Amino acid sequence: MNKGKVYFVGTPIGNLADITLRALDTLKNVDLIACEDTRHSSILLQHYDIKKPTFSYHKFNEKTATQKIISQVRDGKNIAVISDAGMPAISDPGFVLLDELIKNDIEYEIIPGVSAVVTALVGSGLDTQHFVFGGFLPDKKIERETLLQKLSLAESTIILYSADHDLEKDLETCFAVLGSRRVVVANDLTKKFERFYRGVLGELKIENIKGEFVILIEGLPVHNDLNDLSILEHYNYYLNSGIDKKEAIKKVAKDRQVSKSTIYNEILKITEKH
Repeated sequence: MNKGKVYFVGTPIGNLADITLRALDTLKNVDLIACEDTRHSSILLQHYDIKKPTFSYHKFNEKTATQKIISQVRDGKNIAVISDAGMPAISDPGFVLLDELIKNDIEYEIIPGVSAVVTALVGSGLDTQHFVFGGFLPDKKIERETLLQKLSLAESTIILYSADHDLEKDLETCFAVLGSRRVVVANDLTKKFERFYRGVLGELKIENIKGEFVILIEGLPVHNDLNDLSILEHYNYYLNSGIDKKEAIKKVAKDRQVSKSTIYNEILKITEKH
């Protein structure tokens, strides 16, 4: 009997219309579908009238389910692996299985689809040429801070995932470790109420926190010699270049990775003394 094959299939992160034709064709033709949550996946499968047997493959049964999949594939079954949203193995189950497939020389195929990482990055307005992905921050404080300290040295955009019950804590930890940097928080991507919240770490406030979030933080800036000047000297440098006060404050704030209000208040205090 010929061996089967495992397909890692990307699924929509919100809008069901974002699934690819190749993904639909794969799901309709495999023998079994391994789902992170069978109840959640049933919404997608019913929407496209896909009637295939499903079984659970999630982080709590990943090792045993992996052996089940390998056994089924060796018996000639073709199996699709899907997560609740996006690409399997990206902050979702899939890596353990993929590792075992490689070790056992079992054939697999990646069916690409929507990714919250890339979708959020493109919409953020931050550097899209270079980025690092940290996934979900660990639960333990010391592990959270250790991971962020490693990421803090990157000059590229930092991308994290966050659940609604962790968002405030995650943003507070990011500010404590990374300081005042530009931040964009993407919420409910591809859904009806998709939002991008923009601001500075330590200042950005988000109300009615619901759903899934992607946090994108500006990378470590390349050293700017203007930051070696005093704030007033920095401000005057831009004024002397011919731009108005409002734009000068904006540029100084951007150079120093702080809010415009911080620069304005500092300049106000300095000028009041003279």
